[in-house]
Amino acid sequence: MTQADRDRLVVLRKVKKRLITQRQAAEELELSVRQVKRLLRVFKRYGDKAVIHGLRGRPSNRLIEDSVEKQAVKILSAPVYQGFGPTLAAEYLRTKHGIEASKETVRQWMIGGKLWRVKREKVQQAHVWRPRRSRFGELVQWDISEHDWLEGRGEKLYLIAMIDDATSRLLARFVRHDSTEENRKLLWRYLETFGRPISFYTDKASLFQTAEKRKRDEPGVDKTQ
Repeated sequence: MTQADRDRLVVLRKVKKRLITQRQAAEELELSVRQVKRLLRVFKRYGDKAVIHGLRGRPSNRLIEDSVEKQAVKILSAPVYQGFGPTLAAEYLRTKHGIEASKETVRQWMIGGKLWRVKREKVQQAHVWRPRRSRFGELVQWDISEHDWLEGRGEKLYLIAMIDDATSRLLARFVRHDSTEENRKLLWRYLETFGRPISFYTDKASLFQTAEKRKRDEPGVDKTQ
């Protein structure tokens, strides 16, 4: 150990004992405050040899990571942490034990320590967006929205809207009742304003559904019972 190494350790010990500040230590060692903080972390964890010339005698990064991982897994194996997920475990490691690690890193540690089971992700079919129609009038989307439009300051209203799929041209009105009559009124107004479109697209509301006709010989529901 050289005299420069001894001086460095003396300064770091003074910082650890709070005899001087990290900024004062940085000035004495002619280092940045950030470098001093790094040396202090290594010094507190690995002792004198780990901070000689910053890296000389310091365990490799891989050795440090393995050591931290073993420590974290040992901590999380305690009954008090049973059932913790990676996110909560990472938070407790940071706040309670001073171990800084990302959620994904902690997740890998927990999997390796058999503290977390990998869940099979469900394969979800990607939603394929339907291309918009190319011309005005080919398709009109017809929708009824139930919402607190007046934010509690008035009566309940429904918004009936007709939107052209190609141009987004909109015709809409607020109504008090979601009824066939109100929808017919807007439909008539749309036909008078824009003419008849080729097709409409509606939801599965009952007012847009046509009752299935039964043949005379098919059994029906006896309403007398």
